[in-house]
Amino acid sequence: MNAVPASHAGWRSGRARVGARVELAYDEIGEGAPLLLIMGIGAQRVLWDDRLCLRLAERGYRVIRFDHRDTGESSRLDHLPVPRPLPTLVRRTAGLAIDAPYDLSDMARDVIGLCDQLGVERAHVVGCSMGGMIAQHLAIEHPTRVASLTSIMSAPGARRWFLLTRPRALRALLARPPRDLEEGMEHIVRMFRALGGDHYDIDPERLRLVARLSYERGHSPRGFLRQLAAICASGDRTAALARVRAPAAVIHGKDDPLISVAAGRATARAIPGSRLHVIPGMGHHLPPALWDQVIGVIAATTARARA
Repeated sequence: MNAVPASHAGWRSGRARVGARVELAYDEIGEGAPLLLIMGIGAQRVLWDDRLCLRLAERGYRVIRFDHRDTGESSRLDHLPVPRPLPTLVRRTAGLAIDAPYDLSDMARDVIGLCDQLGVERAHVVGCSMGGMIAQHLAIEHPTRVASLTSIMSAPGARRWFLLTRPRALRALLARPPRDLEEGMEHIVRMFRALGGDHYDIDPERLRLVARLSYERGHSPRGFLRQLAAICASGDRTAALARVRAPAAVIHGKDDPLISVAAGRATARAIPGSRLHVIPGMGHHLPPALWDQVIGVIAATTARARA
């Protein structure tokens, strides 16, 4: 585990070897109960807004965010093949087998390796989108390591949820990768306008900053496609979620165009004792106007673990 300079006062950053070919870059801030933040497909850890992380740290958490394999400053696995996206999605919606380079269980094991390197025996786990799917795999496959689970704008993996994605959202997600920094900054703004909906404003300047940081740290379109194949290859978790015993909450936007709110409801039904929070006007994003509500749900869920 090699230290790298932190970008802000109070942050601690580094790289942790979690497998033979995989190192994960991470940041952490705060002291107290470990809180793992897991971001979605192709998204770097900087998409977890610094201000949101600081507010969680002020609530008494040791906040940990990281780049997935094939993302940002973490290891690239470019020795692996790059699945084509449309055939992958077609095979998933048809219920056919997918030959993916790795799956979400592999990515969940990366998270366990990170926890091992950081000396974290049990953590409260919060995941957005694909990150919520990985969080579900952690709760299913590594139950002793998960103190609580908060799954945000995610799904339990059944193929019918792929059929409910609105075309505009899918086009935004699968748009041609930007060729330079300027394209990258405009790409992220267009994508979140399509995914976020009309009720809550996006912050274009903040998104352009995230795009700049992400582009400078390492843009990986091929990694994005491998992660898409991992999602599609990992199958339906609905039955397995019935085994989850950690306190759980599900947060989902009523107006999510990428992953239907029906998928959030199905996730909540599948996890015994989970609590569902459907937020009117919320799309596939976490605007600052919703942070109080999201932090409240996370705090209530972690408190149930301590009760």
